Amino acid sequence: MKKSILICQLFLLVLAMVSQTHAQQMTDWPLNDLTSFRAQSGNWKTVSSVYSAFSRDHSQHKIEYVAGSGILVNDNDKDHNSPLLSVMEHQDIDLEFEFMVPAGSNSGIYLQGRYEVQIFDSWGKKSADFTDLGGIYRNWESDPKTAYAGKAPLLNAARPSGIWQKMFISFKGPRFDETGKKISNAIFKKVLINGQLVHDNVEVPQPTGGPIVNNEVAKGPLMIQGDHGPVAFKNIRYRTFEDKVVSVENVTYKYWKGPYEYEDDFKMKKEDKSGNSPEGITWDVSPIKDFFALQLSGDLNVPLDDTYYISTIYNGNLAIHIDGQIVKKISRAWDWDRPAKSVIDLKAGKHKIDIYFCRADAWLPPAIGIFFESNKIANHGIHARSSLQPRESNFPILVKPTDKPKILRAFLDYNGKRNERLTHTVGVGDPAGMHYVYNNGNGTLACIWRGEFVDATPMWHDRGDGSFRPMGDVVYLNNRPQLDIASDPSQKHIEAYQEGSFKSKGYTIAKGTNLPVFHYDWSGMKVHDLTYADAKEQCLVREITIENPIPGARYRIANGKNIQMTGDGLYLVDGRYFIEFSETGKAMLRPGDSEADLFVNVDNQPIRYKIIW
Repeated sequence: MKKSILICQLFLLVLAMVSQTHAQQMTDWPLNDLTSFRAQSGNWKTVSSVYSAFSRDHSQHKIEYVAGSGILVNDNDKDHNSPLLSVMEHQDIDLEFEFMVPAGSNSGIYLQGRYEVQIFDSWGKKSADFTDLGGIYRNWESDPKTAYAGKAPLLNAARPSGIWQKMFISFKGPRFDETGKKISNAIFKKVLINGQLVHDNVEVPQPTGGPIVNNEVAKGPLMIQGDHGPVAFKNIRYRTFEDKVVSVENVTYKYWKGPYEYEDDFKMKKEDKSGNSPEGITWDVSPIKDFFALQLSGDLNVPLDDTYYISTIYNGNLAIHIDGQIVKKISRAWDWDRPAKSVIDLKAGKHKIDIYFCRADAWLPPAIGIFFESNKIANHGIHARSSLQPRESNFPILVKPTDKPKILRAFLDYNGKRNERLTHTVGVGDPAGMHYVYNNGNGTLACIWRGEFVDATPMWHDRGDGSFRPMGDVVYLNNRPQLDIASDPSQKHIEAYQEGSFKSKGYTIAKGTNLPVFHYDWSGMKVHDLTYADAKEQCLVREITIENPIPGARYRIANGKNIQMTGDGLYLVDGRYFIEFSETGKAMLRPGDSEADLFVNVDNQPIRYKIIW
């Protein structure tokens, strides 16, 4: 039972992997000047750096910049507020970029100049609608036949103003027959904001509000709204696709009763059964599900001369030959847990494909999935749908705070990496939707995030592995020791605790709030650490009380490659989150060549600061 559920989870994971664009094939959009865009009224320009202050006031619309190149900025006013249109026109496209939206500002990016994904300062909203960041905007039609009500994002993935954010859009344009009649709608195949899925296969039947022209076409330019508010873009990359696919036809099969583990074990033997495969490439021509072998042969139709990337998902053992060339060879049994990618140069036309598949076990459901992709053709499968279906699944075990905080001990894969697993961690989920993981092994916050709390399926399903997964746009903090003693305040933080100096004392529950207060001793000082959500200020507040302070003791609030003071008591850490002190002058910033530290001196007063992200 556990293994079949595991393979279903691997199926979903690998399917996500093979559907992703090969990043090295995307084209960088040149931002050294504006020659890749059509003429505009002067509100659009390239600059070398931008700055937008963090603000909880959503009525502000300010952006500052330095002349130069590399960043695209809209600085509009009542006389200069035109949209920006690309010279390039596209049909299907994968597009990724970083953007900075000032507090209260509003913009949007239109695929083909007609289908808008909203860019908006939506930070702090618990739920989002189609007008918020990532929303697919409505149109202004009143006729029910042409009206489109828009589509809200699945979640609010917005970061605060003054922080660069990321968006990825995979878009498929509408299709038309030879007479010009539309035969399929535009589709947002996938939209990710800050790594969070906000749209998945959303059809858009009509242009959204404010298109370049209120019609639908096979190709159109990218358009960025320019009349609503300032916005900045950088690291724009794209990849366009032709409306073509690799296909297979005239598939025949040979069947051998098994078990077999490799193609060389059976392909020279007389088959037990053979015939045509009306559904094409599928294991389902086998009369049994286990202990068998197949050879599937057919004509591979390749539409373009190109380099092709072949990805596979399978339960069993699989080998692929094209024109007699081994594209994938079974090197060992149980290779299903390693998604394989092969590269082959193919000319347009017909090619011979042979697929060898064998089953030597009975504890995993059979599956064959073969995906083709090239520089000009989007990823797609050539197998029959019935050949790659999840056979068994389980509902995820999600933990949610109710009317009081939820506390859950588990392992944490720091930075999402299994080889960086932390074993003494406690997850704290708040009803306000702001959560954190505390590392009880060294007295630090390991990570923070917004949205849902944790997926505990890895910990609780069947035997489990003891870990949970934070759900959301996770910010991993430095997770490095925070206390040290220095004779010189400008001295770099002393990383290592003295042997035996750190002793965890667990946590207690604060009366009235049900929040954990973590306790530990360090070199004779007693530390009490409380973190809680402030729903009004949209932040986490951290309060550290230290008894018996030692002269020269310092508490490191933050560590990063780059820490900037952006206002009185406000610091931006690695462009990802803010530290805010209510008492200005409390913190000491120690810049460095490779990293920076933000300290406060330890005394008899509590240390209190806010984390904003």
